[in-house]
Amino acid sequence: MSEQTPCAASPIALAAPLPRKSRVARIAWGEHVVTVGGSAPVRLQSMTNTDTVDAVETAIQVRDLAQAGSELVRITVNTPEAAAAVPYIREQLDRMNCPVPLVGDFHYNGHRLLTDHPDCAQALSKYRINPGNVGKGEKKDKQFAQMIEIAARYDKAVRIGVNWGSLDQELMAQLMDVNNQRAQPWDVRQVMYEALITSAIDSARRAEALGLNGDNILLSCKVSGVQDLIAVYRELARRCDYALHLGLTEAGMGTRGTVSSSVALGILLQEGIGDTIRVSLTPQPGEARTQEVVVAAEILQALGMRSFVPSVTACPGCGRTTSTVFQELAKDIDDFLRANMPIWRQQYPGVEGMKVAVMGCIVNGPGESKHADIGISLPGTGEAPAAPVYINGEKAMTLRGERIAEEFQAIVLNYIQQRYAA
Repeated sequence: MSEQTPCAASPIALAAPLPRKSRVARIAWGEHVVTVGGSAPVRLQSMTNTDTVDAVETAIQVRDLAQAGSELVRITVNTPEAAAAVPYIREQLDRMNCPVPLVGDFHYNGHRLLTDHPDCAQALSKYRINPGNVGKGEKKDKQFAQMIEIAARYDKAVRIGVNWGSLDQELMAQLMDVNNQRAQPWDVRQVMYEALITSAIDSARRAEALGLNGDNILLSCKVSGVQDLIAVYRELARRCDYALHLGLTEAGMGTRGTVSSSVALGILLQEGIGDTIRVSLTPQPGEARTQEVVVAAEILQALGMRSFVPSVTACPGCGRTTSTVFQELAKDIDDFLRANMPIWRQQYPGVEGMKVAVMGCIVNGPGESKHADIGISLPGTGEAPAAPVYINGEKAMTLRGERIAEEFQAIVLNYIQQRYAA
């Protein structure tokens, strides 16, 4: 008889993300305030892909993104016509009772647009400034200062967003010259990392020197490689305490973009790095823009950091589950929960933390169903045509017949109404 390994003298430590140590920023529209950093939840951000000049279409997409869970929505402000449309977008959102803060994305001409369109400057809650393309030479400092002074005047938050696709080439050249003089020169990639971080932190310090409240500053250093992002943000977090926005730039489409973003953001968030996140997915043909919000929310929910929608546990299927009934039921329940969440958030506080199990056979079905708040174990191949339902860990009933899906959905709704009614 083999000897068993003795139990450890102390319990195995529970896994949890490390605490974050960033400053606290307040991004507001009217009385609606989104707190970022410190002990605040990691916030979801997204971006529209509409023509900002079309105020109605843009407002509708902003509302859809907000209903999907986005707490900040960025819009492109690239022309005088786009800047003129921003106040109307804000007005449309207010009419729709959608107070989500708007972030203006500025490149090249932001100093002119904010100066010439003060209504735009006031309607936005936050400005995104890329120090790599605010200007060249003497113009760079002047135009950066113009934008910062307007942000300070209206008490707006600013994200200084550096991107390796539009990195300050003057700074990169300076650092390459320094690198060439080292006895042991760094790898070119390491010089680029240093340029990203230096650009972000130096720009933030200059913004503070120009009068912007340091708590109103967020930083990002966007790259498109997973290992690059992890390396840059670890060092960025070590060197400063500004709130940080995470995201792979040009993450890609479909599975690639989802997996790359999940791996990179998951590692950093577990290490206590990051205060807002965006998953920059390229939409597949016919796919809703809200998919990037769904993926970002699932990352936070998988880490146990936040809950946005009830989670549905479902088995992957095997030779015991030749029927597709459990797959269809799992999808129907997940779609049902997601479709109703915009209303349920108000009606049934706490419902986003509910756990539902839809299992396909007797092996793990009853056990997983007992672990969930409400679960169903459907019959596998050769099993009796009965589906026991478990509520709060106890077997409550058994469903049979052709209407199992409809009956279980009604049971889930009744459970929500009974448990979570305000």
